[in-house]
Amino acid sequence: MTTPERSGPLAGLLVADFSRILAGPYASMLLADLGAEVVKVESPGGDDTRSWVPPVRTDATGTTVGTYYLGVNRNKRSIALDLKNPDDVAVGQRLAARADVMLENFRPGGLAKYGLDYDSVAATNPGIVYASISGFGSSAEGAKLPGYDLIVQAISGLMSLTGSPDGAPYRAGISVFDVMAGMHATIGALAALEKRHETGRGQHVEVNLMASALSGMVNQTSAYVAGGTVPHRMGNSHPSLFPYEPLPCRDKDLIVTAGNDGQFRKLVEVLGVPGLADDERFARNEARNAHRDELRPLLVERLATRSADDWFTDIIAAGVPCGPINSVDAGVAFATSVGLDPVVEVGEGEAMVPSVRHPIRFSETPPDYVLPPPGLDQHGAEIRAWLEEDSP
Repeated sequence: MTTPERSGPLAGLLVADFSRILAGPYASMLLADLGAEVVKVESPGGDDTRSWVPPVRTDATGTTVGTYYLGVNRNKRSIALDLKNPDDVAVGQRLAARADVMLENFRPGGLAKYGLDYDSVAATNPGIVYASISGFGSSAEGAKLPGYDLIVQAISGLMSLTGSPDGAPYRAGISVFDVMAGMHATIGALAALEKRHETGRGQHVEVNLMASALSGMVNQTSAYVAGGTVPHRMGNSHPSLFPYEPLPCRDKDLIVTAGNDGQFRKLVEVLGVPGLADDERFARNEARNAHRDELRPLLVERLATRSADDWFTDIIAAGVPCGPINSVDAGVAFATSVGLDPVVEVGEGEAMVPSVRHPIRFSETPPDYVLPPPGLDQHGAEIRAWLEEDSP
């Protein structure tokens, strides 16, 4: 395949991405941004997210594609394979035999009938790092359950923590456990690749949304497993810190946080009520939690005298974390204002697609953005010809 020269830390690695939707494609995009050659294997109908609309982006030819798909599929090449067709199965097997990493999120065991399960691939490619993403693991019980992020948000307990205390449970605004599982798959694959340097052998890396959820809920799951406490919905309040929530100013709410006693002292000095830091009800974090209903109106009384933007400037200057509650466009604008350059342009001319920058910065081997999200089977002929080279 003809590929622009890559300088990222994973340049030279080949990733066969048999995954779809979000968790797997997000993982493979992270690897692709870091220099890996990623071949995205799609069914003849394409990745479902191509048609998850709205919103859409329309290119110069009038073709529309879901921005969901565009968000997790840059830096890849696409080949469409019909796994009901023995010839296409053979193409998939040749790709897996050459790959350093294979990603898949079929139902556990679903690829065995195609000779694309871990044991079959490792028999011809013992160095393969084979990363499987499922909803609930590969046990007999877990493998029967379909893995959708919303289902896991419900079953894991996250929804029981999200929303008003006296209201209904809510899902998070993003598919948070898909994203976590994608990151965990990336970490697992990189760890297995590092071990391969020592042993020459790959291994099977398994990630599931449920385990990612219980790990990612950190303090909330720890509250139960280590402390016997079942957390509950607290709206925007924090179970262990106060203030650590939106508080109303003269015009709108401002997120105000005091993660330790020193920050609380700085906060009340800025607010003009320094004596609160010496009040035994509020001097220590544990006491502030116990007396939050008494402390909140005292803080709100001071915040109500000025606008949220004015308070934001002064509170930040004092070294206390705080921030406005932005819309997504304002969030991107804020990231731009602090020098994060969050938007990159991938591709050139009519094929250019704006995308969100890779989240990791490297001093020597930065991510690069060489290929816009591919059209369905855009590189199919090229990939098939490449796989035929030197094949028996």
